[in-house]
Amino acid sequence: MTEKTGSYKDLLVWEQAMDLAVAVYGATKSWPKEELYGLTSQVRRSATSVPANIAEGYGREIRGYYLQFLRIAQGSLKELETQLLIAERIGIAPKATSGPLLASTESVGKLLRLLIRKLAAE
Repeated sequence: MTEKTGSYKDLLVWEQAMDLAVAVYGATKSWPKEELYGLTSQVRRSATSVPANIAEGYGREIRGYYLQFLRIAQGSLKELETQLLIAERIGIAPKATSGPLLASTESVGKLLRLLIRKLAAE
């Protein structure tokens, strides 16, 4: 790969995905306890899956695998968006909480798409 970064930790997309995961954990602390093993757990898993897959793909050191894991990260991001919208609709995540998280998913998604396009074109 012709990545100019020394580590996945140098990638802006990974950094933003990490920030998003931390924000999701903070936001879900106030969710109802009966959702701990339901939607709360799913949202947290989706959020942590995004930076984890970026890192795992980077660590594979083969462009095809890297692209595959970036696409998995994209899928996890869409899953997270959907779960946040469900949480909003059922009343456990107010728009004031879910709005900034959804904006972050949009930002991370744009960076992921750019990275995928760049790697696919090389």
